[in-house]
Amino acid sequence: MPHLLSLTGAPNFRDIGGYPGLSGRTICHGRLYRSDHLGKLAPADLSQLASRLGGSIRVLDLRGVAERQSAACAIPGATVHSLPIEPTIVQKLTSLMEAGHRLTAADTVALMQDTYRGFVRGNTARFAALFAHALEADKAPLVFHCTAGKDRTGFAAALLLLALGVSRERVMHDYMLTNDRYQPPAASRYGLSPAVASVLWRVQPEFLQAAFDAVEGDYGNMESYFREGLALTAPERARLGELYLTAR
Repeated sequence: MPHLLSLTGAPNFRDIGGYPGLSGRTICHGRLYRSDHLGKLAPADLSQLASRLGGSIRVLDLRGVAERQSAACAIPGATVHSLPIEPTIVQKLTSLMEAGHRLTAADTVALMQDTYRGFVRGNTARFAALFAHALEADKAPLVFHCTAGKDRTGFAAALLLLALGVSRERVMHDYMLTNDRYQPPAASRYGLSPAVASVLWRVQPEFLQAAFDAVEGDYGNMESYFREGLALTAPERARLGELYLTAR
């Protein structure tokens, strides 16, 4: 199972190795990490990362432009690649409130589901780029993250794990771990009610399932999405296994 690190500045940072994958092989530990943003790491966090990951780290940052500017990666020497997916959910909620709409938890669930469908229908190119980086021969640990490490990162983690043969059940388990790890901001920060904030700052199976439903609606199934949406060839799928699965 995944190894959970304890970073005060990035509580949702975790190794996604350990899950059973293709052909009885297992996702390697120490190769793939998912996280919330890396801009507030404490000295003790940096020491723990250096001990665990070594001196060569690749970072794939899924945050939008303003998010990156407000909290740049604090890991010394990390090679950072920006794959920007602009956030929309808070802006949509704010616009509804400014228009006088009394937001409910159900409204927020629906907007979150729409956000996840948008990962497939508007941002597939970003996730294809993530796989291109994952396929590079450099075997330095790969960290991918957004701001909270739950939505953009959650879908990215799901795609990587599925491509490596992890079951949907275990993929959902990994996704839901965010509710145990992430430390959300106060609801008052954005003027949200506690009921709305409790949906916004957590994950639900219905969110990730909305993305899966969009994949199946637009591409037929996940395998077709890998081939046609993410442009992963059979040799590249095999290469992923070489890089991130234990030896046969």
